[in-house]
Amino acid sequence: MTEKTESGPDFEKTLNELEKLVEKLEAGDLSLDESLTGFKQGVELSRQCQETLDSAQQTVEQLIDPDDEESVSPFERDA
Repeated sequence: MTEKTESGPDFEKTLNELEKLVEKLEAGDLSLDESLTGFKQGVELSRQCQETLDSAQQTVEQLIDPDDEESVSPFERDA
């Protein structure tokens, strides 16, 4: 029951890609340039995952706080 948003790849796919990248970096078989490129890519993937988690947390907080005025407004699904 996972949904893919139009804004980018789903969380699980991004996290899986990040885990594979970390494994490659930890193996130590890459050159310095390859490691640096991989590290840059890993930082970007990590940021994407964090943004998704932050968005999910905000949604949950809105749904569980009945006293919050914003949670009274209709919930708009991202797509």
